[in-house]
Amino acid sequence: MDIDVRPLSDALGAEVLGLDLRRPLDAAAVRTIEDAWLEHIVLVFRDQSLDDEAQLRFAARFGDLGARARPAARRPEGADYNASLMLISNVRKDGRAIGSLPDGEMWFHHDMCYVEAPYRGTMLYAIELPSQGGNTLFANMYKAYDSLPASAKTRIEGRKALQIYDFTMTEPVAVHADTDLDAYQHYAQPVAITHPFTGRKALYVNPLITARIEGLPKAESDALLAELLRFTERSELVYEHVWRPGDLAMWDNWCSCHARTDFPADERRTLRRCTILGQPLHE
Repeated sequence: MDIDVRPLSDALGAEVLGLDLRRPLDAAAVRTIEDAWLEHIVLVFRDQSLDDEAQLRFAARFGDLGARARPAARRPEGADYNASLMLISNVRKDGRAIGSLPDGEMWFHHDMCYVEAPYRGTMLYAIELPSQGGNTLFANMYKAYDSLPASAKTRIEGRKALQIYDFTMTEPVAVHADTDLDAYQHYAQPVAITHPFTGRKALYVNPLITARIEGLPKAESDALLAELLRFTERSELVYEHVWRPGDLAMWDNWCSCHARTDFPADERRTLRRCTILGQPLHE
């Protein structure tokens, strides 16, 4: 196969041309994609026509597939929908959303950073899109770490951050001294991780799920976290993906985080997500 990889921005991201993802991939093609993924963090495949099985078959070439944590009976897609897939959709039937994360803006976050072994990757396939908005912002967390002053790098060395699954789309986690963490999914991850495959350091905090820096007084934790989260304000670290129907994007959750821009509430937006399992992360 003649595969062409073209960078999408100076921050991160590349478009991969020359592939119909419905067709089987040989080992050389998988290696080319894997190498491009490690280099560019986010890969985009345009003009694809993927059903559920084709998307999962492609994803499985890069690792074991993740499964939904939510019990089948509580999934908006229905109990019979494939447990390795999630619809991201604001479409409603009989007043109920057919998918998860339906409406509006969503702050920067790492997928499943609140578990011991966060997902390595996420793949999202665009089916229906609004006329504007609903774009995905990707931040390069290698560059976020590299851009920290030496004093900040010293302050976070050996530190862990509490990641907790207790958030709305645009409000930070509210954790107090008397919060019963056993009531929530949570895990303390290194503030900066070493990517298991590249050996590079990446900042591993985000405004949506990171609650505090462990071992610091609240005021000091809040101030340090605010300094670390300034990456969200730096356009040179971010690629904004404007979706087109038939796009498949795959991204590395260990060295990027992502956000969603707002979009008209009265316009349909449906994408299909699957994930690739990861492993525990270390400093």
